[in-house]
Amino acid sequence: MENNVKIYQLYGINTAMHLLRPGARWEISNRDFTVWEDERPCPTWEEIDDTMEKIKAFEDSINTIWTPNQIREITGLAEEIENEEKV
Repeated sequence: MENNVKIYQLYGINTAMHLLRPGARWEISNRDFTVWEDERPCPTWEEIDDTMEKIKAFEDSINTIWTPNQIREITGLAEEIENEEKV
């Protein structure tokens, strides 16, 4: 595996929500907010998707170079999570 493989560290709904509504307490199931505890309105899915795309573009703009060991650790952790979800 090459050491310039793209591994997203920030991209995701949690980061998008933190940027859009810092400190809000929320839970989501199947793209529906099941819990919303904040005085501000829930962001729309368009806002969330747009923010996530901006996060991804930001990460894509950075020339991160991973060590082979880091890649094994990160991809191994991802495989462990996937295997646990299948159980």
